Amino acid sequence: MKHLVDIHMVLSTPEDMEDYHDDPEAASDSLNMVLHMVYDKADDDMAPDKLEEYLTNTWEYWHQERHLADIEVDDLLDWVDHLLNN
Repeated sequence: MKHLVDIHMVLSTPEDMEDYHDDPEAASDSLNMVLHMVYDKADDDMAPDKLEEYLTNTWEYWHQERHLADIEVDDLLDWVDHLLNN
């Protein structure tokens, strides 16, 4: 059921990140990577409203994190695994 959620509706742009980041393009790329990780790792049969909640929470948690672009991919992946397993 996750196919009913359009990931492109929640992806960020550099303009979304300008108020919080010195390099808004890198921050946007990192946030989009995390959002894609959440989407890709979610069970295919996850209810669309639950997946949308996860994506919204991910956006809210990470978009103001000033060091987002500096966080290692493995650490972000660990965060996604924790999110989806709790």
